[in-house]
Amino acid sequence: MNRLRALKAILTTGSFTAAGQLLGYSQSAISQMINSLESDVGFPLLHRTHGQVGLTPDGQKLLPLVEQLCNDWSTFQDRAAEIRGLQSSTIKIGTISSISAHWLPPLINNFQQKYPGVHFTLLQGDYTTIPQWVDDNTVDFGFINPAAQPTLPVKYLKSGELKAVLPANHPLAKKQKLSLSDLAKEPFLMLEEGLYSEPLNAFHQLGIQPNIQLRVHDDYSLLAMIEAGLGFSILADLVLKKQNYQVAIRPLLPRLYRQIGIYQRPSQLMSLASQRFIDELFQQASDLP
Repeated sequence: MNRLRALKAILTTGSFTAAGQLLGYSQSAISQMINSLESDVGFPLLHRTHGQVGLTPDGQKLLPLVEQLCNDWSTFQDRAAEIRGLQSSTIKIGTISSISAHWLPPLINNFQQKYPGVHFTLLQGDYTTIPQWVDDNTVDFGFINPAAQPTLPVKYLKSGELKAVLPANHPLAKKQKLSLSDLAKEPFLMLEEGLYSEPLNAFHQLGIQPNIQLRVHDDYSLLAMIEAGLGFSILADLVLKKQNYQVAIRPLLPRLYRQIGIYQRPSQLMSLASQRFIDELFQQASDLP
């Protein structure tokens, strides 16, 4: 490849001396490379006419291949450098419990099969703390609801339904669907999500002040409390897909949804591994539950 790069440099610069300066070789070293290359191919590649260097007719026939090989070699080197960088990287993610439990395990597993040297650090937070972590470089990126931080450049990823969760023997569990009005006076166990809450926002849009009894930071702690009969909550359907608590799950009318997006550091300030993981995350978004 050095000999081919020398040939291409001669054609670019117009001289052996300038090619050597471009590649960091002496003029004699460049001459030796070209002599060796011509010896291997079995015919002259270059000719000198009036101080100018050009390709022979046979050399002209090989020029497209020379350019292709040089381009491929450059791509090969770039990709190898990327992989070397990926092998020793740590990806730092700000996340919420439902995504930690149901999205990240298969995503991380697939990524580490490709790049086994990459490590992950997960910090569980909320819609307020996660953007702060991104801004102060505690994490590379995080999952938040775009509506929670409307002034930030959050990239929308996916939406999911929110459902009412009640004790299994609660009278309202007899209904197939529930409105927020049905739940207005019931003890509300609220998932603490920072300064923004999808259920609380939905209640307020209807002019309803829910009967908040507890604020809890973890979905699964809430499920245990609901099972114990302490009240109801409104949780992401993603959380409710794999759980063994004895609770009643009912859709809301009108249906209530949450959006999830990615807030990240500027690409030039992130590791290649983090950028690659975000790319794969968006590529696989349609397959995520």
